[in-house]
Amino acid sequence: MTESIEHHRMAAAAARADSAAAGWGGHLRATLALGVPLVGSQIGLMLINTTDTVMLGWYSVEALAAGVLATPFFFVVMIFGSGFSQAVLPIAAQAEGQGDTRGVRRAVRMGLWVAIGYSALVMPLLWHTESILLALGQAPGVAALAGEYMRIAQWAMFPALAAQGLRAFLSAIERPRIIFWSTVAGVVLNALLNWALIFGNWGAPEMGVRGAAIASLGTTALTFAVLAVHVVLDRKAADYEIFARFWRPNWPDLRDVLRIGVPISITILAETAMFVFASVMMGWLGVVPLAAHGIALQFASIAFMVPLGMSQAATVRIGRALGRGDALALNRAAGSAMMICLVFALMSGLLFWTVPAPLISLFLDTSDAKAADVMAYAVPLLAIAGVFQLFDNGQAVGVGLLRGLKDTRVPMLLAIFCYWGIGFPTAYVLGFVFDFGGVGVWTGLATGLAFAAVFMNGRFLILRPGLD
Repeated sequence: MTESIEHHRMAAAAARADSAAAGWGGHLRATLALGVPLVGSQIGLMLINTTDTVMLGWYSVEALAAGVLATPFFFVVMIFGSGFSQAVLPIAAQAEGQGDTRGVRRAVRMGLWVAIGYSALVMPLLWHTESILLALGQAPGVAALAGEYMRIAQWAMFPALAAQGLRAFLSAIERPRIIFWSTVAGVVLNALLNWALIFGNWGAPEMGVRGAAIASLGTTALTFAVLAVHVVLDRKAADYEIFARFWRPNWPDLRDVLRIGVPISITILAETAMFVFASVMMGWLGVVPLAAHGIALQFASIAFMVPLGMSQAATVRIGRALGRGDALALNRAAGSAMMICLVFALMSGLLFWTVPAPLISLFLDTSDAKAADVMAYAVPLLAIAGVFQLFDNGQAVGVGLLRGLKDTRVPMLLAIFCYWGIGFPTAYVLGFVFDFGGVGVWTGLATGLAFAAVFMNGRFLILRPGLD
């Protein structure tokens, strides 16, 4: 034991020396090396959802409507559960920084336990999707199709959340490439299965929405399987023996996952719900504003994948540096993530400001009589999206930095206050009381994100370890 402690002390000292020698260039490269594959995987997951929507639209309007109802329902339930998987990230990263292999293994194992338990708890809810949609006033035929979809797709909940837990583990030990490539494989497989099972191509039965659900389940299960096999066979990952004595509980780590994960889940849900209700408000304004909102939101969502991936990379690098007591590396890891996201925010904002019309036209049929109206409405929304790139990048990175410190409860309260105490009311007042319409709604969203960015990063600056 004494030799192990001494070995860890010497390894930590060597790591601190390396971080000092690396300088800012080394830290920027390290952040990009970890963050770029994570960004790619986030974009890949988004492409899977987009593929489902597009192909269901090709099949029939009813199938598309069912998918539009079912997939967000599944997503909201899953996104809440994903907080527990994301809790594994800072716990495992800090343990990795301390050289605590057992601590990493226990954190990941308990994260997978929570994924299993949460999936079992939400299964009855998802099983009764049709009844829930009927109670919400949806058309019986569409509700029935959505229910058919969900009774198959719901079984993807466990592999989806478990895969996120394994992604957290692989990120914590800085093995991100398999995360990216497994997602790329998932994008391809999902498209092929959708093409075969929705339409009955290549000799497969024509199954419509049920085919899309089977494709989603198969893709999710394969992604989890690829990650699980990699965790067992990869030379570095195998040393942690993640699945060894899987049945053995570790109650302190389980409590840690829940303590850190619940606030993360609520934070994610608070932000997601704000944008959902923004869509509802845009719907009050009419079809054209809603269509313009949907287009602008697509671009904002795609751009958000970059700070989201970099935020996860920041969490890992902050956690590892904290674990080994390296304040210099911690502060430079934070600064590197902030700089990368700032540069990207300026680039994406410049794109939205300078060429809005060509971008928006990608989503429009120019022969449609309403296309010009949608274009005119969407251009100022995209301009505002360019502004809030700065705020959205800032708040995403700030949240990631705080998670690296295992600080999630106060950020949760700040998120709720910024999004629902500031953002949503401001959006409503500007949009409907002052009659600024969609511009007012989007300005309200940007305001909430701006306050979140200031508060999150301000809190990190207060909590971060000082330099000796």
